Amino acid sequence: QVLLVESGGGLVQAGGSLRLSCAASGSLITFRSMGWYRQAPGKQRELVASITRGGYSNYSDSVKGRFTISRDSTWNTAALQMNSLKPEDTAVYYCNARTWGNMDYWGKGTLVTVSS
Repeated sequence: QVLLVESGGGLVQAGGSLRLSCAASGSLITFRSMGWYRQAPGKQRELVASITRGGYSNYSDSVKGRFTISRDSTWNTAALQMNSLKPEDTAVYYCNARTWGNMDYWGKGTLVTVSS
């Protein structure tokens, strides 16, 4: 069993920054990638950023140049640095970890609210 716990969400003004963290614990599973997704009210969950074990990172067009994903060397923690936040970034942000067998694990989410 894998447990992912997000932290770092909150309320910030437009133009501000937040840093989200995701801590993984439980079974010793090797993840192929870790990532962050978000879901705004009335919208589908969408990929924000991901990083593979080989170090390749991928970002949605809407956050490129503003957000940075990182992880520690043990793959127990992943972070999302969010700068120049916009009201449209308001959403619940979910941490994701994917195994080599394409099994997904999810955190419960952390709310990010960006006021204009």
